[in-house]
Amino acid sequence: MFDPDNPPIHALLDATGLYCPEPVMLLHNKVRDLVPGGVLKVIASDPSTRRDIPKFCLFLGHELLEQQERDGAYLFWIRKKIE
Repeated sequence: MFDPDNPPIHALLDATGLYCPEPVMLLHNKVRDLVPGGVLKVIASDPSTRRDIPKFCLFLGHELLEQQERDGAYLFWIRKKIE
């Protein structure tokens, strides 16, 4: 079971202060470098990421493990698909 308070994180992307489309562009590059099955935590401040990141995962086949909003930040935990 996934525990967002103690997840196995393999990489972190802090996209705070960036606006669409930059967070998803950076996410695409970061996921590409991640090992298959690896978990990436994304921190964003742009409200559009609540829509864009789940669609990104669905379109490319990655698993969105968790999505939260905390203290004005949007947090996402993504598991890279195993090819």
